[in-house]
Amino acid sequence: MNGIITLNLWQFALIYLLLLVVLAIMKKCRIDQTRLLIVASFRMTVQLVLAGLILTAIFKNPHPAFTLLYLVVMTGFAIYMVLSKNKGINRRFKAVVAVSLAVTGLSIVVFFIVAVVGADIFNPRYTIPVSGMIIGNAMNGVSLGLRNFNENIRTQRNKIDTLINIGVTPQKILEPFVNQSLETAMLPTLNSMLGMGIISLPGMMTGQILSGTMPMTAILYQIAILIAICTVTCLAVFCSLHFGYRTLYNKRNQMVI
Repeated sequence: MNGIITLNLWQFALIYLLLLVVLAIMKKCRIDQTRLLIVASFRMTVQLVLAGLILTAIFKNPHPAFTLLYLVVMTGFAIYMVLSKNKGINRRFKAVVAVSLAVTGLSIVVFFIVAVVGADIFNPRYTIPVSGMIIGNAMNGVSLGLRNFNENIRTQRNKIDTLINIGVTPQKILEPFVNQSLETAMLPTLNSMLGMGIISLPGMMTGQILSGTMPMTAILYQIAILIAICTVTCLAVFCSLHFGYRTLYNKRNQMVI
């Protein structure tokens, strides 16, 4: 069979029955997150439907300005999501995170589309979905890294103060927190790479195969995107924390957190 089987509306609606399983388990385990599940499912549906309508319009009327605008909105929303979950950091730290996420994410996107794929960077069929995967994973990595970094700083504040009082520089104190948080942020990506092809077939590859792409072509694309995701996660988290932690002390090596 050539091409993908189109889902009718009633067929698609059947998938929501699976949420009843989730609700039943949550009720049995006394997990009071029913409202969150319903809201998250509704928002996901609305946001993806809107994205589908917008992408359909862009694909039918391809123009560099539309692709660029979509990239800007996507990157801006990713930055907003990260910063909204890490409100405790100072303004300079937030600026570092925003620049790190935008620069590393968009740089990897450009390299992937232009150098690896060999397509026009303004081709929406390649740039937009690839950007979503790369920037989305960078967002998750940075958010996880920042959360881990902030939690470590908060829970070990007494230790930090003691080390400062005996003359240890902030750089030597904070760098281990940066390294540990980077490792934490990288682990989900590395673990997923370990199981690829044996335990699971990733979404991009599955989608391409369903749409009629030859499996080996889909595999090459999937390997490339996984390496790009691993790289952008590492770069985005490293730059955010490595340059961001320097905003936590002044020129006299006094901590300002």
